[in-house]
Amino acid sequence: MSRRPLFAANWKMNLLAADVRRFARELDAHLTDLFAGWPFEVVVFPSHPLLPVARDTIGGIEACSLGGQDLHPEASGAHTGDVSGAQLADAGAEWVLCGHSERRADHDEDDATVRAKLDAAVAAGLRPLLCIGESLEQREAGATEATIGAQLEAALPTLAALSEPPVVAYEPVWAIGTGRTATPETAQEAHAFLRGRLGSALGAERAGTCQLLYGGSVKPDNCVDLLAPSDVDGFLIGGASLDPGSFLDIIRRCGPRPRRS
Repeated sequence: MSRRPLFAANWKMNLLAADVRRFARELDAHLTDLFAGWPFEVVVFPSHPLLPVARDTIGGIEACSLGGQDLHPEASGAHTGDVSGAQLADAGAEWVLCGHSERRADHDEDDATVRAKLDAAVAAGLRPLLCIGESLEQREAGATEATIGAQLEAALPTLAALSEPPVVAYEPVWAIGTGRTATPETAQEAHAFLRGRLGSALGAERAGTCQLLYGGSVKPDNCVDLLAPSDVDGFLIGGASLDPGSFLDIIRRCGPRPRRS
């Protein structure tokens, strides 16, 4: 597989500065040996107040990048409690999540808002990680492809203009923090559908370079099977990323191996 696996840690509203320093020590102690065996990328998404301490600790570790969990569509202004792309970049972020299901649900973010945030990320020099996924009701109604297809379609004008290959995380809402996990076959079906849509919009060659991540109750004991399908290129990891040992174990177990088509 030519696409480099990507392991993204979304800490959500968790951890404190001391936890970040402990996490950094663990990464620094073990990632170098892991990198010697195979190439992959790590991106950590702390909550906004933790970005400076993460920049000063995790930011210096080989192949580790930092990202913000959200940004405002505007570059500045009277938006109390919000964070701009420029502020994220100034705090050490290189990436930013756009359209996470918890933002869509808890803050009523629609596809137009997510598109505006993607544009703001690009304008600030940040690399966006687009999150899309369907609810349990939508899946049971047979509307998975219609739902994630519409979410992707709304973002395509921005994704098509990126200088780097787009990165998209498929995160079925019914599998986030619930203990329920998509089967490898379910994940592959969604990822193959998304890559096909990207191919129609961007061309098959460029779509083949896009990293498609799975997010939803990823753990050390299921990560190998979930990464096996050919169109799954890594993970957006929530709860299991809060413990450095668990996060490193996921990376370690997903070492180079043949992929399933």
